[in-house]
Amino acid sequence: MDISVIVPVYNEDESIPELKDWITKVMEANHFSYEIIMVDDGSTDNSWEKIEEMNAKDEHVKGIKFRRNYGKSAALNTGFKQAQGDVVITMDADMQDSPDEIPALYKMIVEDKYDVVSGWKKKRYDPISKTVPSKLFNATARFFSGIKLHDFNCGLKAYRNTVVKSIEVYGEMHRYIPVLAKQAGFRKITEKVVEHRARKYGVTKFGIERFINGFLDLLTVNIVLKFGKSPMHFFGLVGTLSFFIGFAILAYLSFAKFAWNQYAMTDRPLFYFGLLTIIFGAQLFLTGFVAELVARSSSDRNTYIIEKNIGTD
Repeated sequence: MDISVIVPVYNEDESIPELKDWITKVMEANHFSYEIIMVDDGSTDNSWEKIEEMNAKDEHVKGIKFRRNYGKSAALNTGFKQAQGDVVITMDADMQDSPDEIPALYKMIVEDKYDVVSGWKKKRYDPISKTVPSKLFNATARFFSGIKLHDFNCGLKAYRNTVVKSIEVYGEMHRYIPVLAKQAGFRKITEKVVEHRARKYGVTKFGIERFINGFLDLLTVNIVLKFGKSPMHFFGLVGTLSFFIGFAILAYLSFAKFAWNQYAMTDRPLFYFGLLTIIFGAQLFLTGFVAELVARSSSDRNTYIIEKNIGTD
């Protein structure tokens, strides 16, 4: 199969029939073999009924329904597991991503041999309250990740199948799939300017908290990727350093007390600072030890409850 298109769906019953027809038109015009995997992320409208109707009329449409809303990362991760196409393309269900970009994205993966191609909505139809924080967020992501992409959060991306089978997307890490791919050893990552279409249906489901959460997720993904398999390397190092700083402070105060007969140790603020750093260091060391045990015994990070399934194993 040439292409798997994965579409996370959350209360998009107005847009997904039109999106499906547009994807089908592009696929047939380019003679691609394809599948469209729509992952209903616990919608409360008629999205799942629309997916069932489309599946009944077109075997290319496959559907997965979560029992409740888990988030975009969970929807993408589940879609990645089911994808059979040589090239996997993700796009949002709100019609702001254009399926006309699919042939060029496919060519960049198959012919130009890229592992990941990320869409860049260079010209956006969003208010300044959204575009300015987005620029700051992307600049921060570029700095920390070392990946020169202008738009980490663009939903329109293309991947080689081996990429999506080699990573796990959880929490809110869908913004950082290129970072996860890089850490998994896939280095050929680039971007393509894509069309950003004005919203036709519904309202945006993201607020300003997205950018705050995005920054926190960026810190998380960097720490997890560097120390996730050996958390003791981080917590143990910092904890040991803190413990010995505190130990040195208390040793000095003890020496000063008995050698120079200075006033009581507990009368000096430095005593409490030393005590605090010892306790802090010991806690960090134990945290690292427990995290190491969890990391070595955990075989499955997340389990998502799928309520219904159409056309997928």
